[in-house]
Amino acid sequence: MSQARSADWMAFVPLGAVGEGSSARIRGRSGATLVVSRGPCVRASSRRRCGVPLRMQVDGMEVQIERSDELCVMVNGVPGPMATEVARAVLRRKLPLVPFALTGPSVAQHEASIDGSSEVKLVKPDAARSVLKQIKAARPNVVCVDYTHPSSANANASLYAECGVCYVMGTTGGDADAMRREVADKAGMFAVVAPNMAKQIVAFQAAMKIMAEQFPGAFEGYTLTVVESHQSTKADTSGTAKAVVASFKQLGLDFDVDQIEKVRDPEQSISRMRVPADAVSSGHAFHTYHLSSPDGSVHFEFQHNVAGRRVYAEGTVDAVQFLDRQRGSGSASQTVFDMIDVLRSGSMKS
Repeated sequence: MSQARSADWMAFVPLGAVGEGSSARIRGRSGATLVVSRGPCVRASSRRRCGVPLRMQVDGMEVQIERSDELCVMVNGVPGPMATEVARAVLRRKLPLVPFALTGPSVAQHEASIDGSSEVKLVKPDAARSVLKQIKAARPNVVCVDYTHPSSANANASLYAECGVCYVMGTTGGDADAMRREVADKAGMFAVVAPNMAKQIVAFQAAMKIMAEQFPGAFEGYTLTVVESHQSTKADTSGTAKAVVASFKQLGLDFDVDQIEKVRDPEQSISRMRVPADAVSSGHAFHTYHLSSPDGSVHFEFQHNVAGRRVYAEGTVDAVQFLDRQRGSGSASQTVFDMIDVLRSGSMKS
């Protein structure tokens, strides 16, 4: 059944109205039409278990969630473009997608469709705690992915910690150090917090970090300019650019993240940064780091240019699966990771 991956463990009451392995559509009080599906209790996965469903009240409709300890993924930030791209990647990997997503208070719609194959109920901030706790009770191995907004990143991270839900934080602009401390202080919590989820860019960041650690001060006296172009909807300065700048500073450059130039004007992105026209608004990340010697006789330039979002989405799902393995290993020696940890583990498929 094409709808099944986000709803194969969902059933909407009345119980028995939808038989095991069958589906139907019903209309909620809000007027939204929801896919009703009740998957079979028997699964090939050794982690799958089926018990008495957990009952939830959402928008006046009672919703039942089949209990299971199978890994499933809740992508928060839908219907935003990055979160939606991650939801698509989750389905491509054939992982169960939780049919709920935390969203912002200004989002008018009540549900979102992921490529017409899976429907996700949108949960506003006032109901987030209740819904997340109930999902955690039914699906203890749920992992949240966060692509929301910089203004809500830390509040969401605190909510995940409160509910004991492991998470991958893809939202940039929050206080990452505070997130790491919060996870470290919470028993049983694991998280991946990273400014960039793309495998090759993560490798570049790692190379810059290694160079800075092994050759500190190598570029002392040089000047640095950093220009990054993203779609106009990106509110904050690139977290990747900030991370690379940290390495450059260790290499001896006098540069502050406030000096990073942000390009958000579509015309400038095309004419100056050479961003393809079809990627200007749909999603891109074009970065240029230019270094010049004191006398101007030596120049270095580093670029990484990405059109589209798929590479980040695939890396995000790699991080989810890495996190699931880490918490299943029984080791608590490290509980907060970045994408370099994921890369070093050999877990990245994209």
